[in-house]
Amino acid sequence: QVQLVESGGGSVQAGGSLTLSCVASGYFPSGHCMGWFRQIPGKEREIIASIYTAGPVLDYDDSVKGRFIISRDDATNTMYLQMNSLKSDGTARYYCAARRRSVFGSNCPLRSAAYDYWGHGTQVTVSS
Repeated sequence: QVQLVESGGGSVQAGGSLTLSCVASGYFPSGHCMGWFRQIPGKEREIIASIYTAGPVLDYDDSVKGRFIISRDDATNTMYLQMNSLKSDGTARYYCAARRRSVFGSNCPLRSAAYDYWGHGTQVTVSS
């Protein structure tokens, strides 16, 4: 049974940093996609970073490029999102997602519907 468990959210001042963690349990093929999404009330869940684990191949939304770093520790099946220079628009609930199905090449999908498993999320609040 697949489980994704996020941690590391909290409150931080604008300009500060937080690191989120997502521990994955259950079976995944050696190359698969995982991603970090965020959602604010009333809006769609949007992807901010993804990792194709064979490589790895990393991708970022333009809104976080240069400030956030996605990584994964294969030994512990833990994915991280290091968030630096946080802005007030970073206030959201952050979700870890994983896709077990194969992808074309190493291109992880952007749509939330393309992911098979989700964590419960962790809240990040950025105050100005």
